[in-house]
Amino acid sequence: MMNQILFAGVIGLFLTLVGTPLLIKLLARKGYGQYIRDDGPREHASKRGTPTMGGIAFILATVAAYFLSKVITGKPPTFSGLLVLGLMVGMGMVGFLDDYIKIVKRRSLGLRAKAKMAGQLIVGIAFAVLSLQFADSRGQTPASTKLSFITDFGWTIGPVLFVVWALFMILAMSNGVNLTDGLDGLATGASVLVFGAYTFIGVWQFQESCANGDTLTNPGACYEVRDPLDLAVVSSALMGACLGFLWWNTSPAKIFMGDTGSLALGGVLAGLAICSRTELLLAILGGLFVLITMSVVIQVGSFRLTGKRVFRMAPLQHHFELKGWSEVLVVVRFWIIQGICVIVGLGLFYAGWAADK
Repeated sequence: MMNQILFAGVIGLFLTLVGTPLLIKLLARKGYGQYIRDDGPREHASKRGTPTMGGIAFILATVAAYFLSKVITGKPPTFSGLLVLGLMVGMGMVGFLDDYIKIVKRRSLGLRAKAKMAGQLIVGIAFAVLSLQFADSRGQTPASTKLSFITDFGWTIGPVLFVVWALFMILAMSNGVNLTDGLDGLATGASVLVFGAYTFIGVWQFQESCANGDTLTNPGACYEVRDPLDLAVVSSALMGACLGFLWWNTSPAKIFMGDTGSLALGGVLAGLAICSRTELLLAILGGLFVLITMSVVIQVGSFRLTGKRVFRMAPLQHHFELKGWSEVLVVVRFWIIQGICVIVGLGLFYAGWAADK
């Protein structure tokens, strides 16, 4: 059954390695280039006109890799896998509309704020409501109405509060990845590391699933997750697809993911956390996205309260650029930070299992 994970990752990698340059040529031919903010770092002016909406490449590659892995292994899709993929595609469509309007109207702002929020809310609510349906033979649905860290804990918050909580996670992560996507390869490389972590988590949860009964090595710490192995398949497909896209997106980038990609990645990260019962752990596994989002919150809050800025520019990566760090230096050091976050997150995940042994 683990072959699904290998096939999904390899196919996703191959499709973006081969498919992304074809997308670059198509977007360049149509003149779908990136619009650069006038108030950004001056070095970014040279990026004006670089093809954008590259998220199309890894979204399509991920979906294709998932279903091809199912065809090759003869395994059926699961509701958890389909819901997470649906969330990614839905958020990607909202981002695509945003990118398309930016290009057509030649401005840095695409969809109106209310329209963009409405699109995200529709997709998020649909995912949250559907994730509480489709119970399996053991009564497990893709999501749970309990809060979770490394597994469910506490009291049931009920379906209404769960929808609100799921929306918060989806909006927070999608906007977090969007803010991180300001330097060549930064958001893509960071996402690869988190998807790698969720591939491991899915495999581990499958091996230690409460459904396995007598084969458990630690019966006291089994996982009540509906389709953990299929979540690992989705994560592997995403990891491979993003890694292939990174080949073309790293400095100097030949293509940008745009809001098409950043909203899709943020949404699917939230979906994986919700369906794997690791909601609060995502704040650690995706620590770089949280850090960069908080830099914007601090900058805006400080300016409104005191009229002073904490950073030379927000998001945080641009602050270090203005301090004289090269773009590549910022990206690599931020990848290291993200790698540390993943190591800490996986350490906590394993510690939670070992503590109950």
